[in-house]
Amino acid sequence: MSKKNDIKLLRINYLRGPNIWTYRPVLEVWLDLGELEDCPSNTLTGFNARLTAMMPALVEHHCGVGEPGGFIERLTEGTWAGHILEHVVIELLNLAGMPTGFGQTRSTSQRGVYRMVFRARDEQVARTALKAGHALLMAAINDESFDVDAAVNDVRTHIDEFYLGPSTAAIVGAATDRRIPHIRLNDGNLVQLGYGAAQRRIWTAESDLTSAIAEGISRDKDLTKVLLKSCGVPVPEGEVVTSMEAAWDAAQDIGLPVVVKPTDGNHGRGVSLDLNSREDVEAAYKLAVQHGRDVLVERYIRGDEHRILVVGGKVVAAARGESAWVTGDGQSTVLALIDLQLNTDPRRGLTEDFPLNRINILNDDVVQLDLQRQGLSPQAVPADGRRVLIQRNGNVAIDCTDEVHPDVAYLVGLAARVVGLDIAGIDVVAQDISKPLLAQGGAVVEVNAGPGLLMHLKPAEGLPRPVGKAIADHLFDEDASGRVPIIGVAGSQGTGNIARLTAWLLHLSGKHVGLACRDGLFLGSRRVESGDRANWAAGQRLLMNREVNAIVLENGAACILNDGLAYDRCAVGVVTDLMGSEAPVEASLAEHDIHEIGQMFKVLRTQVDVVLPDGVAVLNAADERVVEMAELCDGEVIFYALDHQNPTMVAHRAKGGRTVSIEDQHVLLTHNGYMPVRCADLNSPAARRMMGENASSLLAAVAVAWALNIPPDLIAAGLETFDPASKPAR
Repeated sequence: MSKKNDIKLLRINYLRGPNIWTYRPVLEVWLDLGELEDCPSNTLTGFNARLTAMMPALVEHHCGVGEPGGFIERLTEGTWAGHILEHVVIELLNLAGMPTGFGQTRSTSQRGVYRMVFRARDEQVARTALKAGHALLMAAINDESFDVDAAVNDVRTHIDEFYLGPSTAAIVGAATDRRIPHIRLNDGNLVQLGYGAAQRRIWTAESDLTSAIAEGISRDKDLTKVLLKSCGVPVPEGEVVTSMEAAWDAAQDIGLPVVVKPTDGNHGRGVSLDLNSREDVEAAYKLAVQHGRDVLVERYIRGDEHRILVVGGKVVAAARGESAWVTGDGQSTVLALIDLQLNTDPRRGLTEDFPLNRINILNDDVVQLDLQRQGLSPQAVPADGRRVLIQRNGNVAIDCTDEVHPDVAYLVGLAARVVGLDIAGIDVVAQDISKPLLAQGGAVVEVNAGPGLLMHLKPAEGLPRPVGKAIADHLFDEDASGRVPIIGVAGSQGTGNIARLTAWLLHLSGKHVGLACRDGLFLGSRRVESGDRANWAAGQRLLMNREVNAIVLENGAACILNDGLAYDRCAVGVVTDLMGSEAPVEASLAEHDIHEIGQMFKVLRTQVDVVLPDGVAVLNAADERVVEMAELCDGEVIFYALDHQNPTMVAHRAKGGRTVSIEDQHVLLTHNGYMPVRCADLNSPAARRMMGENASSLLAAVAVAWALNIPPDLIAAGLETFDPASKPAR
């Protein structure tokens, strides 16, 4: 078989918001199959077997058949390389730990050129998977070797580098389950949950409700202990010291054994436990000063370390640590025993996918210090049968949430409140967490801000706990959606005027409105930027603005095709017409293979698809193709048209629907079963200006205002006072 030329990736476009393919972000790839257009899978000798040998899990892909094995059936019957690439990329993402199910491949008007899309939670990860998938597919076609494991590891590395960390992802996932939208604010883990004035922000497991003072207190272990002790929370007696001599003096005063640790360290760095001699205390002091500003000597509390997660003053999860030991065989070094007896545990690994870390004592001064106290070194060979302590309390990853005694739960909740943290990881040492602390001599040893959640999400033993949900529920009341009213206006006829007038009516109703349209970017009645701002970037800026409590966005067809919508769902979606392919933007639409009006339906229906179930679609009843979109709306539909007797409007009212029209020079709001409301006199100067430009635009804006429950008399006042002239940017 002659070698086939590579599939060409003509264009790659990241659609960040709802688009013509799906509600979610996708990577859209334009492919030129070249000679492979004439080579479906059933004509490539041995290809199907090679591909499934490389990626056995492809047999589970449903494809259009709708059941496992569907994709293999398509391969056997004969399918084209673009469709195969879609499934290969999806499977690479699945193998790398980013489950993905959505993908589509469609032909274009140009022979051999296809548009292939797949779900893309992160653009960089998606591009990496695409590159690897492309190389893998060509290797399978040309019967060449390919390292699938290396490709999967590369994608996984990019997930670790670019995607949200597990703690942040758990909170975002819980918010998504509640239909609360999110926006990633940086390349790390700073995320906005909700829109506009209804938003909250998280940074890993810290929130915008987390006090900076409380966080500062938690970092000062001595100050934390003073505050906790004053409120009756049991803490170990301790003393801050500034020299090795002072450390030994403090140890003698407190009574051996003791703990030596930095006052402002974290993650257990520089912490030495169960010290019983001057030599051990002084060595521990030398280690602690390398990890913190000051050193704390405190009484050693016997028992296991526990991490208890407190959210909003309540315990939501708890995990216990256990010591790690090896047993000598008289032949192997300590290093070898660790690899043989501990690191072979399948729960241990180097990434966050594993609940337990691999132990590398050469990089852990605390472990080496413990070995010295046992008269050993990493290269020493313990006697046959000798048990050697490697790690005290190891990874805290054994779930014990259901064992926490009510007295312990009360004390850790009190500890979080005393420090002032809304989300806290409380470290408790106790021999039995199911019993009261004081009775067993247990104590709270640390209070931590921004606690990691992985130990509760993926415990080494026990049940995972819904800690992300607990934090999301803490940030948002039970009935809160994190949303402000969003109005999207799509089409080409008068959409700028509709957006401007809608924003004005909302402003009169008491809302602080953000508006992005072709006339500029507006906050309230002030234009802050001139030029065309009917785009994704301007929309995102308004969604991030904590001052706005209503947002109006104009969405052209090119905006939807280039970026997708800026928001996930909206309260009101307006569609005026499908004439975009004949408008001045025709060239930009042709880039997306849009050449006729009929194709515009799929583009502009996106605006209707995202209307919330309790929202409203405002549709032009004079355009029969727009009328067809009504059945796609999850919420209510309000039709508007100049003619009150428009057949679509008459039929809609007969079913109990609402319409907006004109009769006897008045705007008429009609709802079956109610008397029509004449809300505005069109003889007014402002109304005449609007009527002169586009009377339908005026009706669409009125319909939006009605959908948002703005009273008819206020709508009339708005039509009287609206000035479409732009305010100067400043």
